[in-house]
Amino acid sequence: MTEAVKRQPAVSGLSLVLSAWHDQYARIFNIDLFTVLIAILLPWSTSGVVIVAILWFMALIPSLEIRPFLRSLLRPVCVLPIAFFALSLVGTLWSDAPWAERLYAVGPTAKLLMLPLLFYHFERTTRAAWIFVAFLVSCTLLTVLSWAVAFAPELSLKTNFSPNPVFLERGIFVKNYIDQSQEFTLCLVAMAYPIMTFLRAKKFLMAALLIALVLNFFANMALVVVSRTALVTIPFMLAVFALLHLRWRVSLAIFCAAIAVSALAWTSSSQLQQRTSMFLRDYELYKEINGATSIGLRLEFWKKSLRFVAEAPVVGHGTGSIRGLFERAAVGQGGAAAEIVSNPHNQTLNVAVQWGIIGVVVLYAMWFLHLMLFRGEGLVAWIGLLVVVQNICTSLFNSHLFDFHEGWMYVIGVGVAGGTILGQRPTPAEPS
Repeated sequence: MTEAVKRQPAVSGLSLVLSAWHDQYARIFNIDLFTVLIAILLPWSTSGVVIVAILWFMALIPSLEIRPFLRSLLRPVCVLPIAFFALSLVGTLWSDAPWAERLYAVGPTAKLLMLPLLFYHFERTTRAAWIFVAFLVSCTLLTVLSWAVAFAPELSLKTNFSPNPVFLERGIFVKNYIDQSQEFTLCLVAMAYPIMTFLRAKKFLMAALLIALVLNFFANMALVVVSRTALVTIPFMLAVFALLHLRWRVSLAIFCAAIAVSALAWTSSSQLQQRTSMFLRDYELYKEINGATSIGLRLEFWKKSLRFVAEAPVVGHGTGSIRGLFERAAVGQGGAAAEIVSNPHNQTLNVAVQWGIIGVVVLYAMWFLHLMLFRGEGLVAWIGLLVVVQNICTSLFNSHLFDFHEGWMYVIGVGVAGGTILGQRPTPAEPS
């Protein structure tokens, strides 16, 4: 089935779109186009992604071959996302939160159900590069508008725009600085592999073009929109690349060059200096006066969450229980201790509070299997690995698997790359 679908006839794209009702190849082509559209919209729109994802699912249904599809769901890389969603659904039964909050908390795990569907579909097609290029082009266009907004803030489409925005919102055309920095970080580090490939093949013009794009992303993140999470995760992601693909001498040379570039960025960017200097100041304000600073709040959330986990270590407090627990813990408190949230800003704690050790085991097993899926060589394997590594790293400081934007980056990246990798493996013989 997979090889037959991949040998698509050489007909025009428009003909494939119009013949989708009676042609399996055309259905595959249209699903690929919907995936490309999701990748284009992801940096810009929340509702647009949801609408196209629904259309994607509707387009997928007629193309399903039931027996191969059901067989594909039995693979561990598919079982665990489904199990995660099922756990969140069952977890509503022992939660004491209002039912509206329980069902709302199930929503962030529902996107994981797209992973088995994406795995299945992208085993049948060779157009994964379309999706990755579409996302890169879309993010590159966003950097152009980010530079424009940095110098002309009135161009921003953000509804909370003010003539004198705080520096965190400077250079934000849509959404917020956290989402934008995650996109730019992924694009920046992902291009390390094709740059290396072009340099080794002596295709210096293509390598120079990609290096220019990397510098564009880096300059924007250093001079316009500075994210502390990105500052922490980029070095780790680059270290993974060096460990997997570079000799130690090359890695050392790149490390020295990175230090020089970082020093130049530091001296050139007041934004970067201000952002990094906030680390120590925020911590001191929290320790001295219980100030509700960014770092102080995270430390408070983590401390309370650990206490909540200790109260129900095995199965947790149930789906949607986090806000109620923080409300009860905030009674009679002030400053950072009085803050009430439904997200402890750490993926492991978010899962552990609601579903205990069982939930953490499912989460870590899913991450591990998705990492193992991308052990091979090649650009697709590198992108898939990078998406998982980024999600694990940033989930130390946020619940990014459950956040809409970063969660969809994970689902699309892992689903498209993972399906392509699975499609390259030998197909088991059909039972006679």
